[in-house]
Amino acid sequence: MKNQLIVITLTGLLLAACSAEKPMEKVISESLAVAMQKYDLMAQEMKSMPDRLPRTLDTEGKLRTEGSGWWTSGFFPGSLWYLYEYSGDQKFRDYAYEMTARVEKQKFNTKSHDVGFMLYCSFGNGLRLAGEESYNEVLLTGARSLSTRFRANIGCLQSWEANKKWQFPVIIDNMMNLELLMWAFRKSGDSTFYDIAVTHADTTMLNHYRPDFSSWHVVSYDTISGKVMVKQTHQGYSDESAWARGQVWGLYGYTVMYRETKLERYLKQAERVADFLINHPNMPADGIPYWDFNAPDIPAALRDASAASIMASALIELSGYVEAGSSAAYMAFAEKQVRALASPEYLAAPEENGNFIIKHGVGHLPGKSEVDVPLTYGDYYFIEALMRLRNLQGK
Repeated sequence: MKNQLIVITLTGLLLAACSAEKPMEKVISESLAVAMQKYDLMAQEMKSMPDRLPRTLDTEGKLRTEGSGWWTSGFFPGSLWYLYEYSGDQKFRDYAYEMTARVEKQKFNTKSHDVGFMLYCSFGNGLRLAGEESYNEVLLTGARSLSTRFRANIGCLQSWEANKKWQFPVIIDNMMNLELLMWAFRKSGDSTFYDIAVTHADTTMLNHYRPDFSSWHVVSYDTISGKVMVKQTHQGYSDESAWARGQVWGLYGYTVMYRETKLERYLKQAERVADFLINHPNMPADGIPYWDFNAPDIPAALRDASAASIMASALIELSGYVEAGSSAAYMAFAEKQVRALASPEYLAAPEENGNFIIKHGVGHLPGKSEVDVPLTYGDYYFIEALMRLRNLQGK
């Protein structure tokens, strides 16, 4: 009888805990309200800084900005477009137009692999929401600029420039820039864009991934033979470790490539990466990854909330492409991550975090750069995840 009472009591506590969980609709609306409040203030602040865009906070807690040539330049405009989509508020539309315009000259940039980040997050969202005809030219020009970094004998777009360590470095992050090329293919009908994107995705799948479906960060190729020279993890703990944000860039990138091509090999790759992440023994219970899954000081290691934002957004999309069991598992994990990011541990209060939304991002810990700070892309993918959940609810 005593044991039965204990079981009944525990069951009651569990049921009470479940019933007390805030409805996801409320998590979404409250989080987006915070985002609107903070980014309204951020946009007002940026008006006094022509041609600059927010990046992070410096070591003294002051706003750090960059020009449009920095790889994160498209995220703030993109976030403003999402907040306009949510609110319908003309104020956010005006902010988005102004900040998007600051990035336009990057359509001519042939020195960066991140033109996709810069332009598709900003002009891509603007085209989708405002139908601005001139944005088509910006995106097509940017796609052509990005395409110049492709080397056929290697089968990849070059990421960073050559240096003493790498002849032709390709980073897993580059999977995120293929969406711009696929858009350009659909818009122009030029199959060159498609061929570059698919070849890059296939080469990356072949050479970046280990048998357990974790990935290296950097693979460098010989420019003459096209063969792999070195595999490293530049921003992670060690070459053989699983740097968290690198893993989720791959997850997101292959999910997008499946959406754009409907090639089953990309769906399978996305599922395998998702399963590696979700089932990793070092994945914390709340779904906010350590900055590296093999960091030596786990569980005291820093978390990377930006990786969680990217992963949640990717899983929400991926859940729509897979069979029912996997779909439910991916959605449940993404919702857990969103709830954690929306908690006071990660969602910044109005007076903190310099008008950024999400706390505790990690940019490049080995390089002692952007350690435990807000990151503009962490905010962008958190907002995107919220909007994707909201759209699934039919709002």
